[in-house]
Amino acid sequence: MSYAGVVSLWEQTRRTVQDDIAAAAMDLFVEHGFDAVTMDEIATRAGISRRSLFRYFGTKEDLVLRSVAGTGESIAAALRARPRTEGPWAAVLAVADELESAPEWDPARERAIGRMCVETPALRARRAEKHQGWVDLFTPELAARPESAPVGESAAGAIAAAALACLDVATDRWVAEGGVLAAHFAQAVAAVRS
Repeated sequence: MSYAGVVSLWEQTRRTVQDDIAAAAMDLFVEHGFDAVTMDEIATRAGISRRSLFRYFGTKEDLVLRSVAGTGESIAAALRARPRTEGPWAAVLAVADELESAPEWDPARERAIGRMCVETPALRARRAEKHQGWVDLFTPELAARPESAPVGESAAGAIAAAALACLDVATDRWVAEGGVLAAHFAQAVAAVRS
């Protein structure tokens, strides 16, 4: 339980354990493919029992989503940090460049995860659900920008949804062709804006 924004030690420990389990699962998924990995193998790699694994995660899809759980919040925070005078599309493109140039960005691993999400129907569906939640996160950040002002939340929500559709297309191209994800994203955004 948390009080006034303070996260309890128990909750911090739980999150750390979940992150560790998800990281172990992602390693296995990248090495062997999503469909080839069993929950038993994940439990073994994480050093926990199968029962403990199911206390934290009900499905393999939940493990993948946990590994990217903070991505939406990171993007929203990066949008929040951009100058308010910057238009919404300029902010979105700048954030894409920032995220891909971050020291923790591992292109090979991220591309393998992207491939897994593109090639696994259940993950594609869950990714779409996750992106809908991200629209709600990004909309207030984009609504505060000058180009969104005339129609406010509606325009910002449309831009957020369009940006995520561009991200999906860019990820598909990146998985298929390689290159730089941010460049594929910029091309998709340019097509939408033309």
